[in-house]
Amino acid sequence: MGRRSTPRTTHRDQGLWAALALPGTAWLLVLFVVPFYAVIAVAFGRPRPGERAARPIWNPLRWQATAFTSVLHRVFGGALGQVFVRTFSYVVITIVLCFLIGYPVAYYAARKAKRSRGLVLLLLVLPFWISYLMRMLAWVNLLQRDGYVNRFLQWIHLLGSPRNWLTGDPITVVLGLVYGYIPFFILPLYAALERIDGRYLEAARDLGAGPGAAFWKVTWPLSRQGCLAAGVITVLPMFGDYYTNGYLSGSPKTEMIGNQITFYLQGSSQPQTGASLVLVLSALLVVLMGYYLVSTSRAARSMVAK
Repeated sequence: MGRRSTPRTTHRDQGLWAALALPGTAWLLVLFVVPFYAVIAVAFGRPRPGERAARPIWNPLRWQATAFTSVLHRVFGGALGQVFVRTFSYVVITIVLCFLIGYPVAYYAARKAKRSRGLVLLLLVLPFWISYLMRMLAWVNLLQRDGYVNRFLQWIHLLGSPRNWLTGDPITVVLGLVYGYIPFFILPLYAALERIDGRYLEAARDLGAGPGAAFWKVTWPLSRQGCLAAGVITVLPMFGDYYTNGYLSGSPKTEMIGNQITFYLQGSSQPQTGASLVLVLSALLVVLMGYYLVSTSRAARSMVAK
């Protein structure tokens, strides 16, 4: 038997694929770099004589960091810091609930569902057919004092009188985030679980492992990177969310950082503060994204070593 030859990628093929990827890459860079540079220009701008609001300064040599430094002091030692802490706490609780709810669903769809797999996937994709705003408005109707949620809870005797869920209740905001973002968690996790080779599980059972041991020794370790990817995809947009709190609470007691950014950029004469908050939040998200990339790289190297 001769040695099987592996296909080699020639310089011509590499050039072809690079040329095909160039338009899309350039388009994405323009849509990211230009708006982000505009945010930086606003954050480091300065007001003109007789004007309160700062105008963007496009020349980096003329940037002024006074407003940005002031925002940093307010984030790490003032009221804005409390908003960041609240946002992080909401996001952490939400992602834990997404994991507790989403992992069994993704596992069932990937490993257990046979004939019903198509139906389960259809139900997971259906929320994407309706805008996030419309889904939040539907929850507003459900959570009103005379809505179906209060009626059901009174019917099963968990509530003695209707509860006002829409006036600064953190539980409402967290549950709204779970409802809005859990499809982003389930679908990538389903893809990771579905790619696990069934022969690994068969080998574990042949070696005497029961269903529980096979899950903890095989399925869970092989799905951890999928959980991490699903968490990143879910967490990143959640940090900038402002619709959920705006519609399900509207109270300063539950404001997230996205609400503060929206207020300063659109509802006040301090766009510099809003732009500076965008930069601070982006820096924090870069740290999280860096951890994800490093973890993924280590996992890939360990798989190659094995």
